[in-house]
Amino acid sequence: MDIANYIFILAAIFMAYCLFLVLTLRKQFSGGLVGKYWKSLTFLVVVFTLGYLALPFFNKVPENVLRLTVAGVFLFGAFYVLITIKLIKSIIEAFSE
Repeated sequence: MDIANYIFILAAIFMAYCLFLVLTLRKQFSGGLVGKYWKSLTFLVVVFTLGYLALPFFNKVPENVLRLTVAGVFLFGAFYVLITIKLIKSIIEAFSE
């Protein structure tokens, strides 16, 4: 097993922990603006966790599928960053009032 596979395994462990955290914290945000963003974040963490678990199999897929997968990761990553920033902004605004 090469170093990349160890990194894949470590990344999958971190994402599984992130999934645990996002599901645990989800109960605290039942509704409102934060609840809406939290549902989106939960979905994206699930997508990323599944992607991380699929990493060891990427060497068995055709190159065009791999490129499409990477493009999807970048797109969902951009959504994740946008939702995180909007969530933090709404929390800051709530504390400012």
